[in-house]
Amino acid sequence: MNYLSVETSLAKASMTKVEQRDPESTYHVLNLQTLQKLSPNLQWKDYFTELGLANPQDMNIAQPKFFKHISQMLNTVSLDDWKIYLRWHLAHNRAKYLSSDFVNADFYFYSKQLSGAAELRPRWKRVLKSLDQNLGEALGELYVAEYFSPAAKAKALDMVNNIKLAMAEQIKSLDWMSNTTKQQALKKLDKIAVKIGYPDTWRDYSSLQIDKESYVANIKRGHEFEFKRQLAKLGKEIDRNEWGMTPSTVNAYYNPSMNEIVFPAGVLQAPLFHMGADTASNYGNTGATIGHELTHAFDDEGSQFDGDGNLKSWWTSDDKKNFAIRVSKIARQFDEFNPIDELHINGKLTAGENIADLGGLKIAFIALKKSLASKPQPEKIDGLTQEQRFFIANAQSFRNNVRNEALRMQILTDPHSPEKYRVLAPTANMPEFATAFSCGKAALRSEDKRVNIW
Repeated sequence: MNYLSVETSLAKASMTKVEQRDPESTYHVLNLQTLQKLSPNLQWKDYFTELGLANPQDMNIAQPKFFKHISQMLNTVSLDDWKIYLRWHLAHNRAKYLSSDFVNADFYFYSKQLSGAAELRPRWKRVLKSLDQNLGEALGELYVAEYFSPAAKAKALDMVNNIKLAMAEQIKSLDWMSNTTKQQALKKLDKIAVKIGYPDTWRDYSSLQIDKESYVANIKRGHEFEFKRQLAKLGKEIDRNEWGMTPSTVNAYYNPSMNEIVFPAGVLQAPLFHMGADTASNYGNTGATIGHELTHAFDDEGSQFDGDGNLKSWWTSDDKKNFAIRVSKIARQFDEFNPIDELHINGKLTAGENIADLGGLKIAFIALKKSLASKPQPEKIDGLTQEQRFFIANAQSFRNNVRNEALRMQILTDPHSPEKYRVLAPTANMPEFATAFSCGKAALRSEDKRVNIW
């Protein structure tokens, strides 16, 4: 059996990306004895002892079928084939930190062939990325001091608060949800923690050795440092102040098990967010991003967790059915999109992000209106009303160039729809968009196909 055969066999035993989106399907708490029975050819006690866990407690085995299968493969795949397979993964994992021959070979296949990249990024950018990955909070502390002021943090937090109020208003007005479930949704919304910019306490890297002798050795020690840091959490109280992204990251996230929304300083920068920018533009851009992450608490995955981050239903059975109908409706919308070749967007794979895009845009629009309710209505800018500037800013936030190879890979593997459709689909469900540009029903889906979830 060659490398590809081993990899293919493991892949076939794995859950699909769509299946993995259901938290219930990946929640299987087992003890060591049960795990040993599930995959008897793997010496789990020896494995955990080697890691420094002589007596591991209950653990979640996300994909039991996979571990059962790999145990069976130990009887059918030769030791020499396993050695080749594992050596390959070691080489691939370290390739970008080794000499040019390794770097170029890794780039040629994984970047050029798979995603269509024309040239290797400059060395300083690659090193900066690895610095962010291994010493992210040390780098972040410098980044924040230079680029993220207390005033920017306060303004971003004010936007979050306004959008949370808009979300509460939306929940109360839903015509498809009972008051019983609405009250639970509002409780969850009220419990959502908000993190802006950077952590309150910076991570201590003093035990991590960095020297000038070997780049790959520094990376190896960085990985070991992080592994030990994660291992040290076992048996301790959850640290709710910890961040899952570095401060310089241009991204944001919702964590369902912590029930928190997190916006690093990197995503709160121009042109995405600007202290002196037009209010409508800030709400169309960053406001929609905030609304997006907030809506993730109530998408088809996040909605399965309660306000304390437990995988626990807070829905009535009828409301859950009504919600599922709306989720399937938005999935069908995206199934129709055909970005390239014969490839259609996978509506089930992208459902969570699509729900968040639509909900985030609607909520941000409401929040914009609320923020200006008691103030004089803004004048047009460059002939554009505030509503038009809101939608234009949102569209601008998704501007990108993508090669065909990367687009194909995204459609097959990414839970995010291609950016073009993250603009077209939500606006086609929003009468507010058609009104803003006076384009009538021609810009909208027909009422029977339109989706309104949050």
